[in-house]
Amino acid sequence: MNQLLRGIRVLDLTRALAGPLCTALLSDFGADIIKVETRSGGDSSRQWPPFDGSDSLYFASVNRGKRSVALDMRSEQGRKLLRRMAVDVDVIVENFRPGVLADMGLDQESLAEDNPGVIVMSVSGFGPTGPEQFSPGLDQVAQGMSGLMSVTGAGDHTPMRVGVPIIDTVSGIYAALGITAALVSRGSDGAGHHVQTSLLESALSIMSFQAQNYLSTGRVAEPNGNAHPTITPYGTFDTADFPIIIATGSDRHWESLCQVLGDPDLADRPEYRTGQSRLAHRDRLTKELLELLSVRPAAEWVTAIRAAGIPCGPVHTIDQAFADPQVQALKMVQPVATPDGGEVPLVRGPFWVDDETLPIRNAPPMVLGQDTAEVLGEFGLSDEDIAGLRRDRVI
Repeated sequence: MNQLLRGIRVLDLTRALAGPLCTALLSDFGADIIKVETRSGGDSSRQWPPFDGSDSLYFASVNRGKRSVALDMRSEQGRKLLRRMAVDVDVIVENFRPGVLADMGLDQESLAEDNPGVIVMSVSGFGPTGPEQFSPGLDQVAQGMSGLMSVTGAGDHTPMRVGVPIIDTVSGIYAALGITAALVSRGSDGAGHHVQTSLLESALSIMSFQAQNYLSTGRVAEPNGNAHPTITPYGTFDTADFPIIIATGSDRHWESLCQVLGDPDLADRPEYRTGQSRLAHRDRLTKELLELLSVRPAAEWVTAIRAAGIPCGPVHTIDQAFADPQVQALKMVQPVATPDGGEVPLVRGPFWVDDETLPIRNAPPMVLGQDTAEVLGEFGLSDEDIAGLRRDRVI
């Protein structure tokens, strides 16, 4: 098992999704993640559905491989305890509003003397400057504000949010990337860094060619539903039973598709000969393709089109996705032992290192503060110290 971040200790002060996903990814690579939560309630996502009994599956989905410490962050003793941990970790990850970490004395500047190599990763809603820097921000707010919702959906069903918290997810990935870059830099000069990203910046960054099209030409993109905005045929197409995805990324793909569909002459018609002409006649072309596709079921078309070297695939429901032979071959779902002797199925991190997947080392800490005593002992507190903190209701 190749744990690339083995020996890296991370103080995770985040909640909800973006920050917790970031630290879950770091855990996948072997980092020791100490999730510090408020003693009263913990991470807010512990109260978010869906539930399995009393356990939040929202929380479970992004908190694999961590240990939970619960303490009163508002108390003087709690702040001192946080400081004690902060001076002995490699990375601090937080998603408070800008300025809160500094008020707690845990920003990089405040820690510079005692922990000069510490890396602080901050994930906010709107970034560290501007008129909205102190406003609360969540995934769908960023989806709407970035223009992403305006290009999602079709017809009367737009603007439309993406069906998963995509901006939280991307922000978590970007945060993990920023941390690993800072760790590489620290390896050469020993210096820590304060790295920042935000939901809004992440959302704008993934607008990719839609954003560039506007910036370069002034054209404002419109929603195209399940069709690619600039390439055709590229999108969802009905068959005799279920829809499939066909993605012709080149003229060669287009010619091969026409062969598979049994109408090779279609490729030579002037209105369909080039990508630009196909886009100009998208509606007419789509109608003709649907007629050809309607004579065979989805599974047969997927097999035939893939055999011709054209990207193609089914449109799965979630249960069908996890039953897909390719997904099962990847072993994306790992059963992980829980402290009560049971098991929980979790989606592993999407990485391979040296031809091996990265195992989930332990289940999400579903019991708030379940690892408090163990972790505080590692930071030098005695059993008597820990008992005193419990009596004082600090932990």
